[in-house]
Amino acid sequence: MTQTTEALTARQEPAGRRRIHRAWFVAAVTFVTIVGAAAFRSLPGLLIDPLHQEFGWSRGTIGAAVSLNLALYGLTAPFAAALMDRFGIRRVVAVALTIIALGSGLTVWMTAAWQLWLCWGLLVGLGSGSMALAFAATVTNRWFTERRGLVSGILTAGSASGQLIFLPLLSWMLERNGDWRPSAVTVSLAALAVVPFVWLLLRDHPADVGLKPYGAGEFVPKPPPVTGAARRALTVLFKAVRTGPFWLLAGTFAICGASTNGLIQTHFVPAAHDHGMPVTAAASLLAVIGVFDVVGTIASGWFTDRFEPRRLLAVYYALRGVSLLFLPMLMAPSVHPPMLFFIVFYGLDWVATVPPTLALCREQYGEDSAIVFGWVLASHQVGAAAVAWLGGLARDVFGTYDMVWYASGALCAAAALMALVIRRQPRAVTLAAA
Repeated sequence: MTQTTEALTARQEPAGRRRIHRAWFVAAVTFVTIVGAAAFRSLPGLLIDPLHQEFGWSRGTIGAAVSLNLALYGLTAPFAAALMDRFGIRRVVAVALTIIALGSGLTVWMTAAWQLWLCWGLLVGLGSGSMALAFAATVTNRWFTERRGLVSGILTAGSASGQLIFLPLLSWMLERNGDWRPSAVTVSLAALAVVPFVWLLLRDHPADVGLKPYGAGEFVPKPPPVTGAARRALTVLFKAVRTGPFWLLAGTFAICGASTNGLIQTHFVPAAHDHGMPVTAAASLLAVIGVFDVVGTIASGWFTDRFEPRRLLAVYYALRGVSLLFLPMLMAPSVHPPMLFFIVFYGLDWVATVPPTLALCREQYGEDSAIVFGWVLASHQVGAAAVAWLGGLARDVFGTYDMVWYASGALCAAAALMALVIRRQPRAVTLAAA
């Protein structure tokens, strides 16, 4: 059956038979996919001390591998968004999950630091980059014209949900077995388990099943495959860098990555362990961040549909910066109420920045917004990579993480000011055609 026939059939079908739009099922599959892929995001912070003890590698060396992973996670994203336009979402995501599984699984045989950089840095970095938030942006842009803020918030929360599910499990396995290898194998199997769901249930475009995007007034035909994915990604980048809002969005999101993935997710567990807190307890606190991140991100999506995204970003970054300035005073051998307050507060703000940043990309760059957001996400991961490495280096040099917390708090204050000066764009432009 052709797409045109499917579309006519869908239009003639009684409204009562389609109470739930197919877009919500696609969003659900995307959410589950991101949750499964998030398993590997839970592991690096748990591995720093075990790898240091087993192989004698410095924390700076291990942090460099995590840094490579985070940088590739971001730099791959815009090309992955373009590849999805060329080959389809299903193919790109299925291949990405397989690469993640391969890279994580191979680490169990490593004996040298370069193998950590190859497996965890290169392979997992490339695979995860194709599973980055550009994936969520592409699904949201194709399947929804209404509720985009809410949907982007829900999909972004999938990463935190994966952290919530896997952090306690991986830390328990690490403590119980006294070996990090079963945790790496678990990550590999989790990524592989999601592949069948992607291949069987995910669809690239509403027109594939004869539907309009959710909230659209008319049927939208599926665009033809876009050739030259790398060229298009670079063309959009070259056009975007000539605009002021791109640099402000990239700068704020770099600070976002530095203060979340690069800082808390990578260094919170070893920093808490430095103060005598058991690894399992510290990992459980990160899992609690994941719980409240789900709430905060979905709420942020709801707010983004209703309030000015620039002001939301300014509030989020300002509050995050204040909380980081207090963190060194909260570290202790046991969990106490002030630390729990920090965890809840930080969790609500963890990736609440994503829905308003996505909204600003759509406002500024229209049809190219997914690719532009991919480049903005690249800056997020460059910031994360820098702090993942510098944080480990600072710990080696100063014997404490305090300086890193204070510096990150100051950066968040700068991000709040940057968000407020992003200019309004009354009509989005298409950069590739500019």
